[in-house]
Amino acid sequence: MMTRLLKYAALVALVAVAATAHAQNNVAEEVAWVVGDEPIFKSDIEEQYLQLQYERHHLDGNPYCVIPEQMAIDKLFLHQARIDTVEIQESQVAREVDARINYFIANLGSKEKVEEYFHKPLPVLREKLSDMVRDQNSIQQVQYNLTKKVKATPAEVRKFFNTLPQDSLPFIPKQVEVQIITINPAIPQQEVDEVKARLRDYAQRVTSGESEFSTLAILYSEDPGTAVYGGETGFMSRAMLLPEYATAAFNLSDNKKVSNIVETDDGFHIIQLIEKRGDRINTRHILLRPKVADKDLTVALARLDSVRADIQAGKYSFEESALYISQDKDSRNNGGVMLNEQSHSNRFEMADLPAEVGKLVDKMQVGDISDPFVMVNPKTRREQVAIVRLQKRIEGHKADLADDYQVLKNIYENRKKAEIVENWVREKQRTTYVYIDDNWRNCEFKYQWMSK
Repeated sequence: MMTRLLKYAALVALVAVAATAHAQNNVAEEVAWVVGDEPIFKSDIEEQYLQLQYERHHLDGNPYCVIPEQMAIDKLFLHQARIDTVEIQESQVAREVDARINYFIANLGSKEKVEEYFHKPLPVLREKLSDMVRDQNSIQQVQYNLTKKVKATPAEVRKFFNTLPQDSLPFIPKQVEVQIITINPAIPQQEVDEVKARLRDYAQRVTSGESEFSTLAILYSEDPGTAVYGGETGFMSRAMLLPEYATAAFNLSDNKKVSNIVETDDGFHIIQLIEKRGDRINTRHILLRPKVADKDLTVALARLDSVRADIQAGKYSFEESALYISQDKDSRNNGGVMLNEQSHSNRFEMADLPAEVGKLVDKMQVGDISDPFVMVNPKTRREQVAIVRLQKRIEGHKADLADDYQVLKNIYENRKKAEIVENWVREKQRTTYVYIDDNWRNCEFKYQWMSK
């Protein structure tokens, strides 16, 4: 009993201090919840509700019950993140915040309208969003740490499938298995030389102090993922970088100098060191990609047209042609079968295929081989020429263990992970001091916050 009184006295003091600290225009901020020693303010709840409304998120229940409870759960995870010393890359946070703000601007029409909608200047909104994204990434990392060892065995998946009622079997949308042969058209040496000359000019301008590397990256780099951040990649390990890029980057020791030109599958780069931290490195780079000439695309199309004719004439199989002709590293040693990197299988829902491939495959019959076509390689962003063969089509159906093992395995593992996280939250919730203001208690909460 004495412990509870001491906790309550400390809580009253905390609420008073928090309210004073958040006073605006001499009006004390309302504290709705306190979790541990962390307050949740009414304004935080209102702000979160406003953003969810804008992003059209559906809330199952009263928002003034659902939102603060979720914020309380988040605080449990954030406390664990501090214990685990979870580190979040600031460059990743900046990228996500920029993407959200650009989304708001695109939909509302201008920066001024964004400020008007959220009732705050853009720099303040950016700071709020940065805190939110940083917290979200920390929570995800804690949840990953809790569940990373979950791996289902075939016996567990089979048992799970057998316990599912027929009317609860998941519906699997139409899927296809596709083979592909690609050719990367030759790029004229003159085009390569021009790209290298431009990169040497950029490097000289940085070295002489005429220009900032980050400014040139914003203006000229052809890597859309980093250009808007001045070419900054964020901290990466060797394994996360292309081999040639990693070798050049880790050999840099002076952040005032620029690397020699580095060629990778993406194109040509120059690199500047920002910081090394253990086995990770943060760099800036400028990427330029030599352009494919129309005449070289025409040559490649003609070559694949001849390959297609030989396959149809029975001279070679599609698999043999893929092995000896295709320049697609991911599929040529596997009979040309495309791999779905999201599901780690060879099956694709139509929306997951590259747009140019999906458009053709949707109209093809099993066994058909397409005419040669031009597509953009989703990894390198370079134009290439391809033919595809529809190997198999699986119409939409209820899940079957034989045909949909990977899907069922993913569902089972996700349920196990959710169960682990759920149990963790319940345990933490039972052992963490929580105060809910009387005005915020008239709710049907998921957890028994007020039972202590």
